[in-house]
Amino acid sequence: MTREEKSQVIEDLTAQLADSPIIYLADISGLDAGTTSNLRRACFKANVSLKVVKNTLLAKAMENSDKDFGQLPNVLKGNTSIMLSETGNAPAKVIKEFRKKSDRPLLKGAFIEEAIFVGDENLDALVSIKSKEEVIGDIIGLLQSPAKNVVSALKSGGGKLAGILKTLSEKEG
Repeated sequence: MTREEKSQVIEDLTAQLADSPIIYLADISGLDAGTTSNLRRACFKANVSLKVVKNTLLAKAMENSDKDFGQLPNVLKGNTSIMLSETGNAPAKVIKEFRKKSDRPLLKGAFIEEAIFVGDENLDALVSIKSKEEVIGDIIGLLQSPAKNVVSALKSGGGKLAGILKTLSEKEG
C-alpha cells in the first residue's frame, strides 16, 4: 500500500468515525469465509456496517478525529474489525446472537455517544442499552399511564357514586 493510499484510508476512516456516534471494535479472527459472510449478512440486516481495518491506520484515524476515544486505541492489537451503527445496542446484539453458534466475534471495545467500554465482559451491558426510540417509547408510556389511571378511576368512581346516591335516595323514600 503506497503512502497516498494509506493517507486516503486514514482520511476515510477519520470521516467515518466523525459521522458515527456508535463504534464497536471486534476481533473476528479465526472465522472461515462462510462464517464471515454470515456475520456480514447479520450486520447488514441489523443496519450495522462491518469493516476489517489495519490497526495502525485506525489508530491514526482515531488520533485525527475530534472524538476522545480514551483507552480504545490500546485494544488495537491482532485482528480488528470496526462496526458502525446509529443504534447503540445493535452491534452488541449482532455479536451476542452470532456467538450462540461461534466463539467469535469478541468485543474489544466500544464508543457509544462519548462513553467508552473496553473488554468483552461489557457485551451484556451493551446489549441492554436502550436505543433513543426505545427510551422515547418508555417515556411516552409512562406519561400516558397516569392519564389512563385518572380516566379509569373517574369512570369507575362515577358508577360507584351514582350507585351510592341511588341507594341513599331509596332509603329516604
